[in-house]
Amino acid sequence: MNEVKLTVSNEILRVCPQFCLSAIRCKVKNTPHNNQLWEELEAFSAEFRSRYSMEEINKREAILATRQAYKKLGKDPNRYRPSAEALCRRIMKGNSLYPIDTLVDLINLVSLKTGYSIGGFDLDQIRGNLELGVGMAGERFEAIGRGLLNIEGLPVYRDEMGGIGTPTSDEERTKITAETTHLLMIINGYSGRKGLPEATSYSVELLKKYAEAREITIFSSTEF
Repeated sequence: MNEVKLTVSNEILRVCPQFCLSAIRCKVKNTPHNNQLWEELEAFSAEFRSRYSMEEINKREAILATRQAYKKLGKDPNRYRPSAEALCRRIMKGNSLYPIDTLVDLINLVSLKTGYSIGGFDLDQIRGNLELGVGMAGERFEAIGRGLLNIEGLPVYRDEMGGIGTPTSDEERTKITAETTHLLMIINGYSGRKGLPEATSYSVELLKKYAEAREITIFSSTEF
C-alpha cells in the first residue's frame, strides 16, 4: 500500500491548537450496497431524530469545534457546512440519506454517530504525502457531486497535485469508487483528542465487518 505521511500546518494549529487526527489505512473490499449496514444506518437515523432537535446539532462538540475553526479562518460555516453537520441536518429534516456504496455509507454512519467530518480517500490515487493547510483564493477543487467548490479559508488536505479533502467535501480525483481496494480514512478532531480513540475503534470494527478490512494501520496526529 501507498505509504503516506500526514502533517498539520502551522496555519491550522494557530487557529486550532488542540487539533488532532486519527488515520486508518487498510485493504478493503468495496461493494455497491450492504443491507445490514444500511439497516444499521437507518436505525441510528431514527434514534438520532428522537434524541436531538435541529437547534442542538451545531452544538455537538465535534461539530461546534469544526465550525469555530471555520470562523477563525474567515469561512461562514452556515454557507459551507461541515459534512457531519450536513448529514445530521438532513436526517432531522426527515430525509433519508442517499446510499452510495458500502465504504461511503460506512463513513457516513461513523460521522453521524460521532459528529466528526471524516475524509475517505482511495489511497492509490494520492500522490506523495498529505498536509492539512488552508485553502487559497482561486484554488481549484472539484467537490464530489457538487462541482467546483470555493475552498478559500477552508481546512484542506493537499497532496503534491492539489487539494483532496475538506471538512465540507472531498475531491473527485481521490474519491472512493467501486474499484477502491486501498482506503485512507481520516477522522478530524478539531475538538481535540477526546473521543478520537473510540471513533477510530468503531470505524475499524465496521470496516472489518462490512468491508473485509485487513492489513490495518492506525496513526494518530502525535505520530506525524
